Amino acid sequence: MAGGQSVGRTVAIAPSVLSADLARLADAVAAIEAAGADYVHLDVMDGRFVPNITFGIPVVEAVAAATRLPLDVHLMIVEPERYIERFVAAGAAILTVQVEATTHLHRTVQQIREAGAAAGVALNPATPLTALEEILPFVDLILVMSVNPGFGGQSFIPTSLRKIERLRQMRDERGLRALIEVDGGIKASNIRRVVEAGADVIVAGSAVFTPDRSVAEALAQLRAALE
Repeated sequence: MAGGQSVGRTVAIAPSVLSADLARLADAVAAIEAAGADYVHLDVMDGRFVPNITFGIPVVEAVAAATRLPLDVHLMIVEPERYIERFVAAGAAILTVQVEATTHLHRTVQQIREAGAAAGVALNPATPLTALEEILPFVDLILVMSVNPGFGGQSFIPTSLRKIERLRQMRDERGLRALIEVDGGIKASNIRRVVEAGADVIVAGSAVFTPDRSVAEALAQLRAALE
């Protein structure tokens, strides 16, 4: 696509509060809502599936009470099926589980939908798209991790672009409507390539919450990179 042209479709941006000042979390959420974000992205980590621990149900409840934006909650935890109903009750509008973390993925996806949330599945960088073959018709969102999950501020893995392209082709050939979300190392310099590859939703953490500029300026810069 030639430079200077719009990508030609609406792209949602979901700032990840993992990179925000958690001591001022309500202020951070208010800032991204005021700046026109589409979702609030929350990364729940258990220290077992990934080598980090972040936050859980009480923080999701607090964020839900502080914003009108839908909460996009990514469970990077083992046995996510044990907590589905509680996270949805806490305010998750989209609840995403890792395909590597649950034995009975179809049952878990059904559980999310029955609890009242949109169901997402996420793949780690080394997980092939074949892991989605049977579950794709049943999900509302597929999250492609473009870094290894566990920590913010990592660099985008370039081979993720081809993976996103192949996923979009797989989805479109089947006539499905699941959103393609991408998370990891996305910033103004590469967001356009990620969207051109097929992403519908962009998760951005350190590119939004940065000491170099305000949240509003950072989101505007990401949007401008798509024009």
